[in-house]
Amino acid sequence: YIYIYIYIYIYIYNTLVVKEALNFWGGARVQPKDTKNAEPVYEPATGRVLCDMIPCGEVEVDEAIKSAHSAYLKWSKLSGLERARIMLEAARIIRVKRRDGIARLEVINNGKSITEAEVDIDVAWQCIEYYAGIAPTLAGQHIQLPGGSFAYTRREPLGVCVGIGAWNYPFQIAAWKSAPAFACGNAMVFKPSPMTPLTAVILAEIYKEAGVPDGLFNVVQGGAETGTLLCHHPMVAKVSFTGSVPTGKKVMEMSAKSVKQVTLELGGKSPLIIFKDCELENAVKGALMANFLTQGEVCCNGTRVFVQREIMKPFVEEVVKRTKAIVIGDPLLEGTRMGALISKPHMEKVLGFISQAQQQGAKVLCGGEPYVPSDPKLKGGYYVSPCVLDNCRDDMTCVKEEIFGPVMSILPFDTEEEVLQRANNTTFGLASGVFTRDIARAHRVAENLQAGTCFINNYNVSPVEVPFGGYKMSGFGRENGVVTIEYYSQLKTVVVEMGDVESLF
Repeated sequence: YIYIYIYIYIYIYNTLVVKEALNFWGGARVQPKDTKNAEPVYEPATGRVLCDMIPCGEVEVDEAIKSAHSAYLKWSKLSGLERARIMLEAARIIRVKRRDGIARLEVINNGKSITEAEVDIDVAWQCIEYYAGIAPTLAGQHIQLPGGSFAYTRREPLGVCVGIGAWNYPFQIAAWKSAPAFACGNAMVFKPSPMTPLTAVILAEIYKEAGVPDGLFNVVQGGAETGTLLCHHPMVAKVSFTGSVPTGKKVMEMSAKSVKQVTLELGGKSPLIIFKDCELENAVKGALMANFLTQGEVCCNGTRVFVQREIMKPFVEEVVKRTKAIVIGDPLLEGTRMGALISKPHMEKVLGFISQAQQQGAKVLCGGEPYVPSDPKLKGGYYVSPCVLDNCRDDMTCVKEEIFGPVMSILPFDTEEEVLQRANNTTFGLASGVFTRDIARAHRVAENLQAGTCFINNYNVSPVEVPFGGYKMSGFGRENGVVTIEYYSQLKTVVVEMGDVESLF
């Protein structure tokens, strides 16, 4: 397989150049038809060009969707147990044969640390395994009606689903979207972010090796124009999108023209509330996990850290001490805890937020500067030292808008009632968190926070068994958990008359 060929080069840092086609449908990689709109794909750690991303046009999108529809007709007729057996094999291939290679390719394409990437790949195969377990359990209801008549419901697949991924978790998001879709009997056309095109095609080849029908999981590369073609295509039944709020609105608008089902997992500006009765050590660790995973490029990060005034000083001192100790640099080294941001423009955007925060009165306690590793091969990478901002106010841009970088904003509060009002004063509602030893307060605060997830005495823990999604402008629908089956299937009611028809005519 081609991906074995690619893996040979991953282990020699700074030498990987991808020449193979990154599109996949009909059970094979597909060369692009037109290379005139090619865009360079950069390695965040070094700034060098990895490959060109060549977007798919109308003909290619149509081919991929028709390939998916052909596979859907076969896949949907299999029993849940038959689907489960193939999905389990795909999970096994990732876990046993491909995990380390995919993780390293993810690091090269995305910039996050190898430690995090390995976790992401584990989450991916666990997700496929989890939905393989659910596939044989899908069932409807039997409803008894008068006179021996009855009705029953059938849970049926939607057809061809489109998945549109983000660049912060490229492989994991592809698994999160495809696994529940496949469990329900659907096919999928997946479009990765144009900045991280490398690993989705590896997942496509793994599914093929596991035994899915050719065309069940297809990969089309491209940006906004390709996404538009997917959302408008008449053979697509559903679109699942992960990304920014502005793009999510466009996806929803385009999908509405043909009444497609939509799942949106969008941005966040999540609150993390730390009460004075917390276990301070855990609260500090929670705040770091809530802000600095994947260089802060995580939609559910708790970037508004509300700290009760009585413990503000010791909390800030400990957070700053530990933030300064974060090891930045080569993301392929096991000891690295923070790698590179996704791109130079994004790095400049993050630095601009920090500069603006200072102009508005925030105080930089540490970090917030371009970082140049000592290793010469990394000098062109997109590194920013993790930043802690103090003296923040609710009306500051850094507190209101999603930065998507390693920037923590700390705000003092006095009472529970006050902090709840401030925490909910946002258009977002993806996640939230609370640290306290008062169990009644913990559940009371969780009830009153307007967010799709609330972490109590921890943060950024997302097992595949647990639903994930947002309130308000952070989107709707859920990924992971049993409930996601609702978003990849439709319910049919069948009414059976066992007697004579009573007619008014």
